[in-house]
Amino acid sequence: MNTCKSLMFCLLSIFLINCQKSNIDELQTGTLKITIKNTVKGVPIVLNTVNYTNSHGEQYSISKFKYYLSNISVTGTASNPAVAQYFLIDESNPASLSFSLTVPVSSYTGISYLLGVDSARNVSGAQTGALDPLNDMFWTWNSGYIMAKMEGNSPQSTVVNNKVEYHIGGFAGSNSVLKYGGFSLPGSAVDIRPGKLSEVFIEADFDKWWQGSYDLKIADNPAVTTPGTLAKSISDNYKNMFTITEIKNY
Repeated sequence: MNTCKSLMFCLLSIFLINCQKSNIDELQTGTLKITIKNTVKGVPIVLNTVNYTNSHGEQYSISKFKYYLSNISVTGTASNPAVAQYFLIDESNPASLSFSLTVPVSSYTGISYLLGVDSARNVSGAQTGALDPLNDMFWTWNSGYIMAKMEGNSPQSTVVNNKVEYHIGGFAGSNSVLKYGGFSLPGSAVDIRPGKLSEVFIEADFDKWWQGSYDLKIADNPAVTTPGTLAKSISDNYKNMFTITEIKNY
């Protein structure tokens, strides 16, 4: 009888130890850092002072370039479900060009994201942080967010002072500009280890705005500042502006 009790005690102890170890393993995390470089055809964007030429032979400069990335998740041997986190990438603010996520220890084979702000947040009124109206990305008249914004100048623009303005928004119906995207990662390219950092470098090429599903010409449309079919067409172009250029596991 005593032998039986001892055996049961040993088995119970092993079970509890394994459960504790499992719980510890589940709690182990590392850091995934996303670093973004905004470019035009691979050349880093310089605001205000540099002239670029688009695929239609039109010259332009860029004074503002902003967009939202949100609901980022990773997949692999473990998964990290998308959480409601919102990041405003602003070329005029270098600190905004990188951000970090805490994710479970694992090797990951994919990253997914939303380019824009999900519909739930668009109908929640003005908010804080990246979604603060003071960031100049919220239409108070339309109760919704501008998902991506470019402003600049061009000789081809017929707007006063040759301005170019693309404020792309709209989150409902057939003209929603919300874009879900992602990357497949080779092998165990992102290897999150306990307390360690993995960094994914992403290039965002503004040149993609001009062509793809739609030929955007400054001479024809120098300003788009309301939701609609044209804003939707531009978003169909810029959804393809992201490319992973490098991955580092530190």
